[in-house]
Amino acid sequence: MADSVVKHWSDANFAAEVEQGTGLVVVDFWAPWCGPCRMVAPMIEQLAAEYAGRVTFGKVNVDESPEVSARYGIRSIPTIGIFKDGEPVDGVIGAVPKQYLAAAIEKQLPVAA
Repeated sequence: MADSVVKHWSDANFAAEVEQGTGLVVVDFWAPWCGPCRMVAPMIEQLAAEYAGRVTFGKVNVDESPEVSARYGIRSIPTIGIFKDGEPVDGVIGAVPKQYLAAAIEKQLPVAA
């Protein structure tokens, strides 16, 4: 299998990669000890493959990146944040069905002409 299309961000690179970026970015706030996070991970990988070239996907380990987690008030994980041109525009808390997250992403994508 090819390298994952899901990026890994931290306190060190989140601002440059997400907050100063353009386009649609989906951020999975997670931790390795979190059972529901492990359930969500394969879904994030699938969605990243399906939306390749249109949406950027990445993960932030909340234990290793407390500054980013605090800045966005992450209190429950998994939390999936949706950013558009560097600004948070939507999000989903908890392990939700793939189609629920896909619908939240679709709402933020430009409508094809």
